[in-house]
Amino acid sequence: MTMTYAQPLPLRYTRARLAVPALWRQVVRSNEKTTEAVVPEPDRSAYTQLEIYDGVLAAFERRAEVSALLATSADRETAVRRLRAELGLSQLQATALLDLPLTTEVRDRIAHRAAELRAALSR
Repeated sequence: MTMTYAQPLPLRYTRARLAVPALWRQVVRSNEKTTEAVVPEPDRSAYTQLEIYDGVLAAFERRAEVSALLATSADRETAVRRLRAELGLSQLQATALLDLPLTTEVRDRIAHRAAELRAALSR
């Protein structure tokens, strides 16, 4: 069935939904006119990445314990729970550690990326 007239826009494309970004632009532009320097809030995902990297690097220092713990764990949930309990890692850190191979090459890459993030966040 072909239609020759324009279909109405779905609700998600109405003008009311486009008003919020326009209002936000006005707020941002009004802040630019002030004489005070507005410091933008840093990206939270960079802090989350840095938290994960720090936990993984700390676990690399105790690589033998981590390997033994992973070898004796029955499943993934048990391994995460034991990593959190014995090494004091967060849920994110323990989950990321399970997904990484415990090699020195990976440790070097993570250490390099963590140093880059720290330098970017300290600016």
